[in-house]
Amino acid sequence: MKYQFTLLLIVVVSFFSCSKDEPVNDNSIYFPPINSETWETKSIADLGWNTNAEQPLYNFLETNATDAFMILKNGRIVVEKYFGTFNESKVHSWNSAAKTLTAFTVGIAQEEGFLDINKPSSNYMGVGWSSLTPQQEAKITVWNHLTMTTGLDYNVTENFCTDKACLIYKNEPSTYWYYHQAAYTLLDNIVTRAVKQDFKDYFNSKIRNKIGMTGTWIKTGYLNLYFSNARSMARFGLLNLNKGVWDKTTILADKNYFNAMTTTSQDLNKSYGYLYWLNGKSNYKIPGSETLYSGKLIPNAPNDLFSGLGAFDQKLYIIPSKGLVIVRMGDSGDEDELGPTEFDNNLWEKINALID
Repeated sequence: MKYQFTLLLIVVVSFFSCSKDEPVNDNSIYFPPINSETWETKSIADLGWNTNAEQPLYNFLETNATDAFMILKNGRIVVEKYFGTFNESKVHSWNSAAKTLTAFTVGIAQEEGFLDINKPSSNYMGVGWSSLTPQQEAKITVWNHLTMTTGLDYNVTENFCTDKACLIYKNEPSTYWYYHQAAYTLLDNIVTRAVKQDFKDYFNSKIRNKIGMTGTWIKTGYLNLYFSNARSMARFGLLNLNKGVWDKTTILADKNYFNAMTTTSQDLNKSYGYLYWLNGKSNYKIPGSETLYSGKLIPNAPNDLFSGLGAFDQKLYIIPSKGLVIVRMGDSGDEDELGPTEFDNNLWEKINALID
């Protein structure tokens, strides 16, 4: 009888404990509701992080021309800091960090049967999209555009130019890696032609609206830039943290594509997936350089970090092992302007002091 009473007491206590509003398992991923400013938070102290490192992090960010900075832990906001006149509602360009949005959109288009990344890009843009011969064009696949291995001449006067006269043969596809902006930008045309809908509209319906992002693509010269607030970038990071699933809604079901997108895509630059930057690899190249460097992309960052990196140090870091999404928007914190910079490493020194 005593045993039965004890068992009953345990069951009752467990029931009421699980009925609290707070989630029982804070390691479960939280998703903020769509079309709402509501967003659960966690404090630095609640997580047992180093509160003494908080202000030094903010000082570093402010000194280095940061506008917005966020840290999510399992989807909950731990840090949301704005500097100067920037605030939660203001928008900022993602610059090349938005390449991740494009890669994700291509994956959805392939999943829906509109395109095949292993097929020639001329299948979707038509023959004659470049100055190459039809035979040369036929060797360039959508995969090559995603991995920066098209072989197009990156030494042209304007690396961003998508005019036929700027798209010239240099190397055989898949034999050389170079951060060629025009080769990436052409993916907009590939998706538009494949899905028979404007790229922006397709992206909005398949990703932006489904996860509660705001923002828009704006054509600037040859570039198609994405502008949003910091929370929208954080939402997209959260979608990546949960491998393409937003709460109970699957945005990208093709796990093979997601894994290929966020892991090494070729041996020419092991720190590059499908327009995503990867940490913890044995070598890397950086935009604007032909040099292959040995070692990790960001030595101070976790090895499993994958990211969107944009000019003037726009950062979207996703770290699955720690359940973290980190966003940084602002002006350049470093002399370099594209991709990974020394600023990444210095920033991670400050972040590590906080979370460790």
